[in-house]
Amino acid sequence: MIIPKLHYISQGNSTKAHLDHIQKACSSGAELVQLRLKSVSEKKILKIANEAREITSHFQTRLIINDYYKIAKTVKADGVHLGKDDVCPTLARKHLYSWQMIGGTANTLQDCELLLDKHVDYISLGPFRETNTKTYTGTVLGINGYKAITDILKTPTPIIGVGGIKTSDVEHILETGISGLAVSEAITQNFDYIKTFNQLLNASSTAEQRYTF
Repeated sequence: MIIPKLHYISQGNSTKAHLDHIQKACSSGAELVQLRLKSVSEKKILKIANEAREITSHFQTRLIINDYYKIAKTVKADGVHLGKDDVCPTLARKHLYSWQMIGGTANTLQDCELLLDKHVDYISLGPFRETNTKTYTGTVLGINGYKAITDILKTPTPIIGVGGIKTSDVEHILETGISGLAVSEAITQNFDYIKTFNQLLNASSTAEQRYTF
């Protein structure tokens, strides 16, 4: 399963804003978007997830649902992203279709190892820096934190950096061994940044291919 290197995490002041932003992300070239709604009823999330699935299908963009693995199955999303306090990935896996991916949130080396034991398809590691988008309970990792974890972890499972990441951070983050990025605020402020992030990420993968013999 190939996991896109750039994940757009939806944000907005209303469910309509989330859908508008997902539409803009898709039309700007996003390969994967994550629907992340908080403080909304499960019934409402199901409705919005169905609408998000219609938008992403039109653009052939992958859709990940945050937290709600049963909704992810119902709308046939491409997968689910589970936070540290959500259901165990092993349990979610039993309910999902075999082709649906599972991502998990991590803040420490131990978190990563636990998720790898549960065979997640990718790990979202953060926060890179403090952010207004989400309240993190763990340590802000930065470049040194990423490097400390990836140096020991050495896994083929994609590790996605998350938390206040800007275009100017990309090159330094990729040098730590992080393979992709999940971005919310920087992209929501300017959807043209999707192209910039993709160019920076693809430049890195081209360099990797060039030097792999």
